[in-house]
Amino acid sequence: MAEQVELSSPPFDSVSQVRFSPTHPDHLLVSSWDTTVRFYDVTANEQKAKFDHRAAVLSCLFGDSTHAYSGCLDTGVRELDLSTEKVTSMGQHANAVSALSYAREINTLISGSWDQSLRFWDPRAPKAEVSNHTLPERVYHMDIVNNTLVVSMASRLFHIYDVRRMSEPAQTRESSLKFMTRSLACMADGQGYAIGSVEGRIGVEYFDPSPEAQDKKYAFKCHRQNIEDVDHVWPVNALAFHPVHNTFASAGSDGTVSIWDHKVKKRLRQYPKYPSAIPSISFNCDGTRLAVGVSYTWDEGEEGLKKEGGTTRAVWVRKVGDEVKPRAG
Repeated sequence: MAEQVELSSPPFDSVSQVRFSPTHPDHLLVSSWDTTVRFYDVTANEQKAKFDHRAAVLSCLFGDSTHAYSGCLDTGVRELDLSTEKVTSMGQHANAVSALSYAREINTLISGSWDQSLRFWDPRAPKAEVSNHTLPERVYHMDIVNNTLVVSMASRLFHIYDVRRMSEPAQTRESSLKFMTRSLACMADGQGYAIGSVEGRIGVEYFDPSPEAQDKKYAFKCHRQNIEDVDHVWPVNALAFHPVHNTFASAGSDGTVSIWDHKVKKRLRQYPKYPSAIPSISFNCDGTRLAVGVSYTWDEGEEGLKKEGGTTRAVWVRKVGDEVKPRAG
């Protein structure tokens, strides 16, 4: 495999999410505003299956090696059988399904919606919906590590849950960043999470509420550029922690991906710029590859479509090496 490969048969419209399998390093899902979820083998550079939906698909993920799930603008949560290409409707929210997480410890799919709720699903049960949890705001993003679920909402709100005890959040927080949350990812070591905002900033947060742990949290500027004495600031659209080294990648509407070591507060690498904005990134399960979804994210409305890269829709898979390792010393 070359340093990076552009996948053949990309979506026809903007990418909403790229997600690698938790168990197979070559298997990748891509959801899109073109109403599809596509399943790829990235080593063979082959689209193995395509699942059509009635509306834009906002989120996707793997359950196990043969099943995936989609969350859709039409309010539906669906199970996708990767071997038969069968789509099964599991149920509905009252508004668009914006985020999905899979709680592997309890074998449960979790969906978050603009209807201000979380729903828990057991795909094997006759009635798939297990429970429904009301939230104070619309859900924008979710991520989970072990049994700790982090939910990012409108109004810069965050709830942190233990998924085994959903009667109330373990913690409620307000974002440490002044602007709307655009991205969220939990640390691989389970200690905390990172968030990105529309205003070119990343915050690093820790779960432990003790003053010592909270003293470690910090925020920094990124995805910015000075062009002819004008500061340009781009949204941080996506974050992903490396599964082995616990460093993390950030991707922005500036078309760049950077690798960061949050422990020493340093950037380890910035990859060459992609031709358009990057809405989503994902490391594979063994940390050898990074999937990069490239497509315009409508930050500048219809005007942005006319700019260079405005009509690009692509998924790149990049080999990663020592640049994702924390530096000694």
